[in-house]
Amino acid sequence: MRPEYRNKKIEAHIRNLIAEALQKIKEPDFDEIKDFIIVSRVEISKDKRYADVYISYIGNDEMRKKAVDMMKEYKGYFRTYVAKNTRLYVAPELRFIEDKGIEASVKINKLLDEISQNEKNKSDNEK
Repeated sequence: MRPEYRNKKIEAHIRNLIAEALQKIKEPDFDEIKDFIIVSRVEISKDKRYADVYISYIGNDEMRKKAVDMMKEYKGYFRTYVAKNTRLYVAPELRFIEDKGIEASVKINKLLDEISQNEKNKSDNEK
C-alpha cells in the first residue's frame, strides 16, 4: 500500500474516531456545544507522531474559541480513545486547531448572493 494512501486512511479513521468520542462525552460543559462542533479534517505527520485536528464550530467567534479550548482541555481523553481504537504503534499527539474554512465559504456564498441580487435589481430597474 502506498504511504500517501495509508496516511489518508489513517487521517479519515482518526477523524471519525474523534467525532465518535465527542458524542460519547457526558460532561455538562460539552452537552450544549458538542452538536455544533465539526471535525473538518485531520492531517497526520509523516512519522505519525502528531495529528493536527481542524475543528470548526457553527456559531459565533466566542463559542468557536471556547469549543477549541475545550477540545484542547480534553485532548488526553481523545488520544486515549484513538489509541484504543487504532492499530498504530504509538497513538499520535493530537493538536486541535481552529478551522475557519467553513465560515469563510459561508461568507463568500452570502456575498455572491448579494451581488446576484444587486445585479437582478439593476436589471429590473432598467426595464
